[in-house]
Amino acid sequence: MAARLAWALGLLIVCLTNIWAAAALYFDLPADVAPTILVAIFYLASVVALLFSFRFSWLSLGIDFALFAGVALWWCSIKPPKARDWQPAVAQMAWTERNGDKITIHNLRNFDYQPGSPPQERWETKVVDLSDLQAVDLFINFWGSTLICHPIVSFQFGPADHIAISVETRMAEGQSYSTIRGFFKQFALIYIVADERDVVRV
Repeated sequence: MAARLAWALGLLIVCLTNIWAAAALYFDLPADVAPTILVAIFYLASVVALLFSFRFSWLSLGIDFALFAGVALWWCSIKPPKARDWQPAVAQMAWTERNGDKITIHNLRNFDYQPGSPPQERWETKVVDLSDLQAVDLFINFWGSTLICHPIVSFQFGPADHIAISVETRMAEGQSYSTIRGFFKQFALIYIVADERDVVRV
């Protein structure tokens, strides 16, 4: 009985991992590999054929898991692009310089948003003093379900300066967000350092 349960669990794991592998091939193969949907279908057909060829034995599970492992290794080797035609809100990467307690933040985003109008782009350089740090706030933004949220951490320096950090999807021009594609390597990520009024309002 235990052996049958172990085999059934192994079969379930192999099926799920190889469905993921087929989706990874479909979404993340280079655009010049055409058509990617046929590659994904051929991959799944190969998995099914191996299962039937070896009569659903432990050997067939092992070979199919090895196929998944090969795709997973390839997928993990994919590096995010460094130079693309990024959308304006994520076009600049923040970087800092430190001199004692003084931190100079370059490419701090401080866009102005008006309803019905494109945002007015504004990338700034700001100097903050770590000795002026007074508070840290955490903002949680939910998208419908409470199982998915977007946290933003904001640091208050002195009485007025609030510097927020948000990890965001870095999309190129022409891209739109897709939750399913987000599980694969369709989007780069970026740490946005911004004036709190910018990133919290967005």
